[in-house]
Amino acid sequence: MEISEFYREWLTRSGFVESKPSPDFGPSGKLYLAPEDAACGYYWVYGEKNLFDIKIHDFYFFEDSFISLDTPECLSITYYDSVSGEELTPYRRLTAGCVKTFHGGHETYKAMIHRNIPIRSVGIEVFPAYYETYLRESYPDDYLPPHEAFSRIGQTLDFPEMSQLLRQVWAYKGEGISAKLFYEAKVAEAVSLVYERGKKCKKDPHARISGQDMDALSSVTAYINDHFNTELPLATLARIACMGTTKLKTSFKRIYHCTISEYIQQRRMSHAEMLLTSTELAIDQVASAVGYSNAGRFAASFKNNTGLFPAEYRKMSRRTGG
Repeated sequence: MEISEFYREWLTRSGFVESKPSPDFGPSGKLYLAPEDAACGYYWVYGEKNLFDIKIHDFYFFEDSFISLDTPECLSITYYDSVSGEELTPYRRLTAGCVKTFHGGHETYKAMIHRNIPIRSVGIEVFPAYYETYLRESYPDDYLPPHEAFSRIGQTLDFPEMSQLLRQVWAYKGEGISAKLFYEAKVAEAVSLVYERGKKCKKDPHARISGQDMDALSSVTAYINDHFNTELPLATLARIACMGTTKLKTSFKRIYHCTISEYIQQRRMSHAEMLLTSTELAIDQVASAVGYSNAGRFAASFKNNTGLFPAEYRKMSRRTGG
């Protein structure tokens, strides 16, 4: 089955309806209107046979929505311009401005997307016919399986070259052979950037996390979860883990795919979202409740994480639709 056909079937089952072209999206892809009873906006897909696809999400759900999708075998990389939600396998907060990778075809992708907050993202998926056949045949002397390079990226806020490339893909409105060449070139460039990034952050093949250290890291995350709105000196966390600070930082990032500071930030932002949605606390009170002494700094951090300022998030989360 060609990629475009797979997504057509899945989107149709999910209530999306194929729509007429819109000037906001490239004419070479297929545009789908979100189900009117559950969401508002569009889903755009461009597929090249069984080699790769490019997808753009630009919609929001009226209610918190659980997403479950059994994807075909693929390697994907996505840039999020705006989002509010969590991936569930494994648990990880989705953050606006991030670039994240995913290896599809092995387990069901599950996520919880929060209501009324726009999901604005653009991503590329490459399939085995591309990375196991096309690349191997095109570059037999230099070929390396790209799986490990993709997995090393995980989720990061520090991949500006990829963010820029994917934004260019979103903005492109060409058609015909121009579009085919453009999309093919951007997919190749994206995979090239992933390979290059992988070279710069090779894992230590001798690094292992013992069961004792895993228990220690679990204690650290439990402590952070209970005290994320207070000062959390690294030295205090290191004492809880019975580790040196350097070992704690490297072990934590290896297991949780983010730094300790990023993890604390994720907990603060998740709690802030809940307070903005379900309470009448003023913005400065929300800021204080999640550990910020300065409301301006809180607003800037919240915007970086969700793509929206706190007041905008509150307004959108409470709008009615459907």
